[in-house]
Amino acid sequence: MATPNEVTFRLSRCHSSVPRARAVLRAKLGEWRAGQAAAADGELVLSELVTNALRVPVPGDRLVGVRIECRGRGELLRLEVSDAGAGRPEVRRPGGLDKGGRGLLLVETPAHRWGVDERRAGIGKTVWAELLAPGIDPAPAEVEIAAVTVRPGQCVRAWGAWHTVRAVRSERYASGGLAVIIVLRDGGPSLRLDAAEPLTVRATAVAGGRVQPIAGSVIPS
Repeated sequence: MATPNEVTFRLSRCHSSVPRARAVLRAKLGEWRAGQAAAADGELVLSELVTNALRVPVPGDRLVGVRIECRGRGELLRLEVSDAGAGRPEVRRPGGLDKGGRGLLLVETPAHRWGVDERRAGIGKTVWAELLAPGIDPAPAEVEIAAVTVRPGQCVRAWGAWHTVRAVRSERYASGGLAVIIVLRDGGPSLRLDAAEPLTVRATAVAGGRVQPIAGSVIPS
């Protein structure tokens, strides 16, 4: 099961899968508050790895697997792309007039290290790259706020997991008290809480030492 410091997903074998992979990485790096340099290098490397995997001949309509992980705290960003094809990719040194063959060169240059592993389950291989990513934080801060102050787009913790808020409405109890109904984006049961009841949300530090809630990132389906 994925943890807060990783995300895994599968891609169909089509050209739109490359921008989709970049979008997922961009959302995750935004959640981890990665710097611009780390984000740019990560998107470049992941694009090349996915592009190479899509070009590999495979049996049937096999999907491409992607795994994004932050290792340590502000240390390494690991990108893995798995395909069902045979063989091992090698870095080519194309000449100045060659139009292709530079994919792994574009991976090798920004990467701290990279390699190829056989898949532990199933056929094929996993090509991976690790990039230095100083300042990346896989564990966003958390803060408790009153339920009545929760807003759509924020990430709240309920039933042991994080959920993105789709909508919030309030209604009066017969006794006159205020109840808050929080509708979740994943379609799970809504939360019904007293207005003053505390709820844990993801947060980030801002200027002046104050802590404010932030919205959760959305991973394309």
